[in-house]
Amino acid sequence: MLEEYILIGLRTLTLYGLILLIFRMMGKREVGELSLLDLIVFMMIGEVAVFAIEDPYIELFKAVIPMMLLMSLQILLSWVSLKYKPFRDLMDGTPSVLVRHGKLMKREMNRNRYNIDDLIQQLREKDIFDLQDVEFAILEPSGTLTVLKRGRDEGELSLPLIMDGKIQFDHLARIKKNEEWLKYEMVENGYSDVADIFFCSYENGRWFISGNTKHQDE
Repeated sequence: MLEEYILIGLRTLTLYGLILLIFRMMGKREVGELSLLDLIVFMMIGEVAVFAIEDPYIELFKAVIPMMLLMSLQILLSWVSLKYKPFRDLMDGTPSVLVRHGKLMKREMNRNRYNIDDLIQQLREKDIFDLQDVEFAILEPSGTLTVLKRGRDEGELSLPLIMDGKIQFDHLARIKKNEEWLKYEMVENGYSDVADIFFCSYENGRWFISGNTKHQDE
């Protein structure tokens, strides 16, 4: 019996170290920032580890194989998510504006299955007790609520217009601009090719532009 307890203890320490190594290799992410893929993989790795600890007579290698496979799958999907925004949006979701200029966006709330009680509670946690004080309330893909109070000079959100060298046409439509206008402005800012831009946002006549390092190094 003592040998069994010792074996369980050694397995626990071994799997603890392995899981710690796996999570480090999968990248640093805060709990609130975990994507759906991260959460599923973390839960499955934890379940595999529990089974291996509960039954000390199962070969440890049989538990290590699925854990390493899950880690490899998560790293692969994270790479795909990093390179392809449509896949990233599909897996992680996109931000949703729930309040715009003090008015509830009921369609967005229904789409996210987000009720008024949830909204009011999160607003109170941010010391906001009147919807009229809210310029924008944005439900982030992580589930947190970002709130912009009224009182700023700008009347619209700062939206990314270019991400990973690709134009965000839906954001352009929101600010009532077109592709020709954006490309002209990029030339004025020293960028002849949109592919050379990693990130670009625009708000109240001000630009924030970050060049694509890959293109700058060439």
